[in-house]
Amino acid sequence: MAHQDTAHFDPERSVGYLTKRVFQLARIGMEPIFQDEEVTHVQWSALMTLLCGFGETAAEMSRHLCHDTGATTRIIDTLEERGLMARRRCTSDRRVVRLALTEAGRIVAERCKVKVVTLWNDWMADWSQEDADQLVALLLRLRDRLETQA
Repeated sequence: MAHQDTAHFDPERSVGYLTKRVFQLARIGMEPIFQDEEVTHVQWSALMTLLCGFGETAAEMSRHLCHDTGATTRIIDTLEERGLMARRRCTSDRRVVRLALTEAGRIVAERCKVKVVTLWNDWMADWSQEDADQLVALLLRLRDRLETQA
């Protein structure tokens, strides 16, 4: 079932356009959070990937962040140089390199997480809990569909 036809396309009713626009505006809105931090938004996202257990290798992190492996490797290199992330060779398979947060990386990830959650709560302050829960449920449904298609 088509939810929008091309003859009557309206970006203001387009899931693709609206999700991209919300992402762009949120990224811009978060810039002040990271101006005084030792990481960028993208670097914090990499730290959060480890903190939340979404990936512990460069390949897993790359897939989760939707970055190419070269860009992800540069992010990891920078975070490792700053002492926020460490690489550890797997003892059972020496070809595998696992990533881990250092204590300093965990502190930065948690501190920025508090700031980001507070900002999102401010942005959605006039939303009911039910509306917020419904938005999350619908986004999860869409994400799951897209992940099965990838």
